[in-house]
Amino acid sequence: MSLRRPNYLKKKDKIAILSTARKISKLELEFAINLLEEWGLEVVLGASIGEEHHQFAGDDKFRAHDFQEHLDRSDIQAILFARGGYGSIRIMDYIDFTAFTKNPKWLIGYSDITIIHALVNNYLGIQSIHASMPINFAGNTKQSLESLRKALFGEKLSLSFERSSLNREGEIKGEIIGGNLSILYSLLGTKSSFNSDNKILFIEDLDEYLYHVDRMFLALKRANKLNQIKALIVGGMSDMKDNAIAFGSTAEEIILEHCKEFDFPICFNAPYGHLSDNQALYFGREAELKITSKETIINFL
Repeated sequence: MSLRRPNYLKKKDKIAILSTARKISKLELEFAINLLEEWGLEVVLGASIGEEHHQFAGDDKFRAHDFQEHLDRSDIQAILFARGGYGSIRIMDYIDFTAFTKNPKWLIGYSDITIIHALVNNYLGIQSIHASMPINFAGNTKQSLESLRKALFGEKLSLSFERSSLNREGEIKGEIIGGNLSILYSLLGTKSSFNSDNKILFIEDLDEYLYHVDRMFLALKRANKLNQIKALIVGGMSDMKDNAIAFGSTAEEIILEHCKEFDFPICFNAPYGHLSDNQALYFGREAELKITSKETIINFL
């Protein structure tokens, strides 16, 4: 059963771009602004764009105020986070979601934005979109950007991709949640943790040491986040690192090792995450997942 869905966008709707994490200039947004305007949307830039406080787009209270303002504005139909990096978790305790829950809008991003997805999906019961962000648009494939447009405007969203030899076949329907593995790991035991029971769990990550992937996945397992999931989707495990003494397994092999005691379907190499072909995913919406000997198909219902 899917969570509450914000209204799909239509031409002339307003979409805000702001940063809850690292700093970014307006110049870096030109490609994204032009594309969104081609889609018929009116782009509203938050005060955090161009603001600097060390590595952040303004200090914590400044970024929180910018996010709060656009959450509360009834004339803004979606918020697209400009980039990730680090910093969104620093402002979450300042945010009041009361107006947002009464008038939900699409919140779009990935990586560091996983904290926002977790809050919106698990505690507010509202869908969100895991997709590329403006900092990446110029380097994204046309297909990934088109998938974001389809997600925003409510067109059919489905995808098929090549099988991995590590896959475990199966067919399942379920609500997809998750995001960046490092962020999900950091939320364990906090008031922002996530409920994975009877869900399809999606994970991806970037630039991590293999031993740390092992540690993080063991933590999810020991926190009972794998016991009741319906399936596991593994996206890009990009630019993984190893020590001088090799760990001995790839990130994908580490994940598969820790899933041996479970029988849920698993697909690897899903085109989601820190990839040029970063396709859009609805979080909090039921999807049909088919993992066959030839391909994997994800079809949102």
